[in-house]
Amino acid sequence: MRSKLSSAAGIWIAGQFGIGPQAASNSGNNVVPASGSAGSGATAAVKLPVSSAALDAELGKTLQALPRRVNDEFKNLGDMVNFVLIGSEKQVQDALTAANWHVADTSTSDAMTKAVLMATEKQDYLAMPMSQLYLFARVQDFGYEMAEPYAMVASRHHFRIWKSAATYKGQRVWAGAGTHDIGFEKDQRNGKVTHKIDPAVDGERENIGKSLEDSGQVKMMNYFTPSDPIQESKNATGGGFHSDGRVLVIFLQ
Repeated sequence: MRSKLSSAAGIWIAGQFGIGPQAASNSGNNVVPASGSAGSGATAAVKLPVSSAALDAELGKTLQALPRRVNDEFKNLGDMVNFVLIGSEKQVQDALTAANWHVADTSTSDAMTKAVLMATEKQDYLAMPMSQLYLFARVQDFGYEMAEPYAMVASRHHFRIWKSAATYKGQRVWAGAGTHDIGFEKDQRNGKVTHKIDPAVDGERENIGKSLEDSGQVKMMNYFTPSDPIQESKNATGGGFHSDGRVLVIFLQ
């Protein structure tokens, strides 16, 4: 426990204050290590095995029609949709489990009880609840996260996914928005404390792709660039982010 707490403290300090290299993973989590630039708190750039073949016109139209941004309950625009999964619900769940992503709890009170019980049994709690955001006028179908034990209260890789109404060659299209929490900052909506994200959100997009690729669950990956890409904006709590605007399209096995 002492070494886990020490690691958690190091991760939080690196992300919050930009001091020293950020620890990445040691529990078999497929988390991409932090970049070599001290103080970045950022996910390292990764070269994914992305197909150079152009997406067909049918899928391109489907992806172009997807919303670009999620929103909060007050209709404030938030994180960008930066990846898409193509596969059945079972394929999605099996792939993410194989890649060591954990489904986030949806109840804070239940989560606290579970965390205490797991601690008494010397197990790591890795399913901290995340806020509800909206796409297609409804909250996320699933929230997934990956983090070091004890560090995830401040620093975690996480994303939300929504099942869209669209299909491609009989497979469901899922829209996802992923970011990397690296510390805390003030929520510009109400002055309360909220999570601070790594503003280089493409790093988390690549981290999600790499984790799935490493687990052997990917048939093919490709990039899609919308005609109206999101390249610089703010999330619902006021934190800034930037991107090359591309959406990572992941075809599951």
